Amino acid sequence: MDLFSADKIVKKFSNHVALDKVTLHIPQGCIYGLLGPNGAGKTTMLRIINRITMPDEGELYFSGRSLQPDDVMQIGYLPEERGLYKKMKVGEQSLYLARLKGLDKEEATRRLVHWFKKLEMQAWWNKKVEELSKGMQQKIQFVASVIHNPKLLIFDEPFSGFDPINTNILKQEILELKKNGATIIFSTHDMGSVEELCDHITLINKAKTILEGEINEIRSRYKSNVYEIGYRGEPLEMSDDKQERFHVLQRYESGRNRYMKIKAAPGLTGNDLIRELLQQIEIISFHEVIPRMNEIFIHVVESQNKSK
Repeated sequence: MDLFSADKIVKKFSNHVALDKVTLHIPQGCIYGLLGPNGAGKTTMLRIINRITMPDEGELYFSGRSLQPDDVMQIGYLPEERGLYKKMKVGEQSLYLARLKGLDKEEATRRLVHWFKKLEMQAWWNKKVEELSKGMQQKIQFVASVIHNPKLLIFDEPFSGFDPINTNILKQEILELKKNGATIIFSTHDMGSVEELCDHITLINKAKTILEGEINEIRSRYKSNVYEIGYRGEPLEMSDDKQERFHVLQRYESGRNRYMKIKAAPGLTGNDLIRELLQQIEIISFHEVIPRMNEIFIHVVESQNKSK
């Protein structure tokens, strides 16, 4: 079941089309990657979901019905831009933001104490926001976005300003939120984090959807019959008949072992390739090379750009 869906959303600003019939189906309890290069339309879509701006065309649905103004109380939004009052103290501001989400003072304080302790932020309570680093401010905004236990969480570049340790801490918290039933829209340029966290993705470029689906299915869809083989023995000799069935893309050595990447001809399976290679070398490792999301992202975007 979809917790949120957007059907053929169109948004224009003057003569610029920011979104051109973009459709999203975000299953309940998943982490959904909303991806695209700068200027693709991602932030516009996130603002439409939050009702900060409205679409010119299309429909939005939340929990199986049309998105209503009050539904924003069930959404937590961590924007890429900082939105804190720099002169306010951290504790005072966090309490204020929690109250805006409908929590009474006692409950808001209890939850803030829990999150501040969990993220090791207790010492910041009486500091002014302007005294904190970019990463520290991001932690405060993260807490403000999750404090009311929303059904839908939207994280736009949530690791901006974080060192690797704090990035890992926040990743674990995001996975914990999913485990506890939250549905998460995750927008980032870090394809490593996409592979690590996301279940599904939609890739937008030039206001249009150009790729969507379950992340492992997409990676499998773009595989190109390339294998990495570790072996012992003399370097593989490529006779004319072998070159018709496969060719070596790369060779390298490590210790006593040799390695190579081979691209097999269409129709040649991994088992076929193993049988051919065993006639000449001793195989010690063999696996199909599945493309990373970063490679797919670049390939799909560049292909669309070239087709224009």
